Amino acid sequence: MAHPITAIIFDFGNVLVKWDARNLYKRFFPDLRAVDSFLEEIRFQEWNALQDAGRPFREGIAELSKQFPQYAKLIEAYDTHWEESISDTIIETVQIVQSLKKAGWNLYLLSNFSVEKFGLIQMRYKFLQCFDDLIISGEHKLVKPDPAIFELTLGKIDRKAGECLFIDDSLPNIEAARKIGLQVIHYHDPMQLSKALKNLSINGK
Repeated sequence: MAHPITAIIFDFGNVLVKWDARNLYKRFFPDLRAVDSFLEEIRFQEWNALQDAGRPFREGIAELSKQFPQYAKLIEAYDTHWEESISDTIIETVQIVQSLKKAGWNLYLLSNFSVEKFGLIQMRYKFLQCFDDLIISGEHKLVKPDPAIFELTLGKIDRKAGECLFIDDSLPNIEAARKIGLQVIHYHDPMQLSKALKNLSINGK
């Protein structure tokens, strides 16, 4: 039997805000297929994860530019134009967060994010004030789905895994959280999230 939920942990990117590196690179390429080809060639996801794990952007840009000198200006653009990778706030999910906060739920944020870049945008999103704590991977040099970042989070919020609900759009992150005992919702969209919360008898105001 599942433990009663006492804390809800949200992901940030593509749950509360839309993040996609392709948003930034659309200005440099004729179409999205060309963007995807470029990002695949430079192994963007693997490279970017190291910034999420705490590597300074300056180091990451320099290292990748050495590997792909023909793309140096494009690689640097991910630093100088980084904020364009975040497009919209997912308003309906934010409203769910605000409603849960009003109802008295303890809310936390657990995000794979460069600590440098999160610092640039943190004050922009007032809804982040709804969270009792923000666990940003770059600060702790750990990234999801590494079980260690979930263990660190549980320690910081002083909760047992079974009493926490974790919400994330990434299936590997969801599976890792489930393995260590967290209750989970694999996020697809706000309507699906709302229904899943109701099924768990979690209601806002």
